[in-house]
Amino acid sequence: MGTGQAPVKRYDRALRDLIAGGRAEPGFVVSYEPPLDEAASAYEHFDDRDEGWTKVILHPDGRR
Repeated sequence: MGTGQAPVKRYDRALRDLIAGGRAEPGFVVSYEPPLDEAASAYEHFDDRDEGWTKVILHPDGRR
């Protein structure tokens, strides 16, 4: 068994095209979309692997 960072550059364009083409909907992975002023707290939850904190998206412009 091995661990490490996923080879993102190998898949990013293909995944983008699937999403843009409506063939993939990755939104179910997103667990929280907190306001930017809660970024530090959200990162702590994610980093501590608190239950339910699978993927956090921050929107710097305040929009969702």
